[in-house]
Amino acid sequence: MPMLEARPAVGFLEVHAENYLGAGPSRRALERLRADYPVSLHAVGLSLGSAEGVDADHLGRVAELALRIDPAAVSDHLSWSVAEGVYFPDLLPLPLTEESLEIVTSNVLRAQDRLRRPLMIENPSSYLAFTHSTIPEPEFLAELSRRSGCGLLLDLNNLYVSAANLGGDAEAELDRFPATAIGELHLAGHSLRRIGDAELRIDDHASAVGEPVWRLYEKAIHLFGPRATLIEWDSALPSLPTLLGEAVLAQERLARSSGGRAP
Repeated sequence: MPMLEARPAVGFLEVHAENYLGAGPSRRALERLRADYPVSLHAVGLSLGSAEGVDADHLGRVAELALRIDPAAVSDHLSWSVAEGVYFPDLLPLPLTEESLEIVTSNVLRAQDRLRRPLMIENPSSYLAFTHSTIPEPEFLAELSRRSGCGLLLDLNNLYVSAANLGGDAEAELDRFPATAIGELHLAGHSLRRIGDAELRIDDHASAVGEPVWRLYEKAIHLFGPRATLIEWDSALPSLPTLLGEAVLAQERLARSSGGRAP
């Protein structure tokens, strides 16, 4: 593993919790890295939007990993991915209504109680909108934070992708997120697909961060102040120096936009 060999100077590492729930070489490698870096656990399977509630066994395994790793943060998404015990390979959207807000709040409270720490909840990338949604996403997440005490993980690439796909204004939406709840920012690349006369942006984490997302990042730092920032690159992985180069770009823009203040 290049990270184990190179030990580059980066602020923190973030891993998908579900990749490390079992014992074995991957868990041992994570424990070795944890000795040198803060680690954030980014879950993708808690299904916090599920009306069936959070699966107790899965939550217990994530909690055991958190106890073992002692992460700097634990996060998951405003989505659902489980139905009747079947796990889907996608983060599925939910209607943003008062009913779903109550469900997500209950699930987040239960997860935080088992984890013995607050979660951070990430805004997902969206490809459709429910016609019966009544609460805009920034207000939904703000109210979720107020009711549950959770933090927010603001993914700026997801914000841009969702706005482009649904006809929104990412910069205008950025103004509506609660600054005090935001504990981390995500940056990533996405792809553009054309379907007939339509364009669809896909949050594939397979390329460098695009300039529109960099501009959102600079505005976010102006609005919220410095925040811990992660470059996500999960597929079509480049070399480690290329990844570190993206991290350097993020650090430079953070310093420029914050007047040199550290996150």
